[in-house]
Amino acid sequence: MALNEHEQKIATARHMREHLLRDRYRPGYHFAIPEDIGMPGDPNGAFWANGRYHLMYLYNRRDVKVWGGNGFSWGHISSSDLVHWRHHPDALVPGGDHGGCFSGGAFVDDDGTAYLTYWRLQTSENIPDGSGIGIARSRDPHFDEWEKLRIPTLDGTQSGILETHDGAGNPLVLCNADPSNIWKKDGFYYLQAGNLPVLRKLENSEDGSKRWKGDWVDLFRSRDLVDWEYVHRFYARNPTNRWTDESEDDMCPSFLPLPSSSSGGVPSGKYLQLFISHNKGCQYYVGTYDEGRDLFLPETHGRMTWVDNTFFAPEALIDDKGRQIMWAWLLDNVPSEPEQQILAGWSGVYCLPRTLWLGEDGILRMAPVPELSVLRFNSRVFDDVILDPDSEKALEVANGESAEINFSIESVTATQAGLKVRTSPQDEETTLLYCDFERNKLVFDSTRSGNAGRKVKEEAPFECRRDERIDLRVFIDRAVVEIFAGDRQAIARRVYPVRDDSTGVRLFCSGGEVAFTRIRTWEMMPSNAW
Repeated sequence: MALNEHEQKIATARHMREHLLRDRYRPGYHFAIPEDIGMPGDPNGAFWANGRYHLMYLYNRRDVKVWGGNGFSWGHISSSDLVHWRHHPDALVPGGDHGGCFSGGAFVDDDGTAYLTYWRLQTSENIPDGSGIGIARSRDPHFDEWEKLRIPTLDGTQSGILETHDGAGNPLVLCNADPSNIWKKDGFYYLQAGNLPVLRKLENSEDGSKRWKGDWVDLFRSRDLVDWEYVHRFYARNPTNRWTDESEDDMCPSFLPLPSSSSGGVPSGKYLQLFISHNKGCQYYVGTYDEGRDLFLPETHGRMTWVDNTFFAPEALIDDKGRQIMWAWLLDNVPSEPEQQILAGWSGVYCLPRTLWLGEDGILRMAPVPELSVLRFNSRVFDDVILDPDSEKALEVANGESAEINFSIESVTATQAGLKVRTSPQDEETTLLYCDFERNKLVFDSTRSGNAGRKVKEEAPFECRRDERIDLRVFIDRAVVEIFAGDRQAIARRVYPVRDDSTGVRLFCSGGEVAFTRIRTWEMMPSNAW
């Protein structure tokens, strides 16, 4: 008997749920976009309000098409614990005089009104100035309904570009893409805008080409969130320190105060500028906010990805405890991405939420939020293990596809020591996570992780002294693996084992002996609905 329309919708929803549950690469406790194409799949618009964490996710709705064949929208989820998320109606969708949207930030004003800033895409080939910075607001307590505001002073003259003049009549070419979160100071609202479209337009300019290269951002301000004025560049890349190079841009910027501890509390007095360059992924500056001159003065620089751009598009918020918490998109690494995503019915995965703070030495610290411990079960504690040179030992974890593994490395003469995960019995497939003591590196080696994905060796700077204990935490979630080293470094990547028996976990070392201590593992409860 044929199903009626209502029954067909129920059956379709059930079939989709069962299809996703069978997907061997879909993570269980890392947030995954629920359906459709998360390419791009940036986290956006994060804020805390009314007891909830809110997070937006960029994706391409294939049932909503505008000019260019795309329906880029912002999905919306919220949580009270950073672990279990409820879906809201999409916050931003194409329609009216607004096209689709790309990345942006969020802000909650003193009266509780929430604002989203976003890169508004043009609506048709005949409306080139339909692109620019958009702002939407919501006043309902659950932030289910959003109103797009008309901001003519931030309309673009080209996609991501605002061409205007200064007070003296001199031409200005300004950034008009990927707006940051808004912040408030001395009666003004501020935001910054990403610079990639301007770089592409002026990279071969005869008018001081050096001025248009590398990472930098433009700063805007407003008294009423409607009429905006250009201030100046918020910071300028320093070419002498070699932190970044001329090939890099600054997009997906986030500018927030850094707390002085992992639990928030008293601000450190320093600020964090998170951003990406499209070719090298997520990175950051720690520095001082010169409020008198409205300038950010970078003092240190670091990266969160080193061999490619897998760790991408950071988004952060400050919660009620004063913590800064961030997410990043882990770029989908499967070959022929659009075709594979359509077949899978979904794409887009985020790293675990990280809390960020400033160490006493002025260096950025990072750790997974402690709320994740609620997912632990089937705990196993292992005796200390001393490995001879060039040897390994299996750990009988409860579930090699979904686990948290904590251990310490001590008494080291080895050159390398760490963990093999998603490993088949004879190492036909394996992912290596280890400290390189000779080169002071934290290493994630996915060169034999499967037949798909980016099979590379990623190496992050990490001082591993042989005379200190190094605490490591590893999270395995099907195709997602993350390693944190002593709150000082982390690497997160996607892996795609093909073999059904690539579920082993082994301690290993090479070049000398090592003691593994404080070994404890847990199976992790899935928190995604499916």
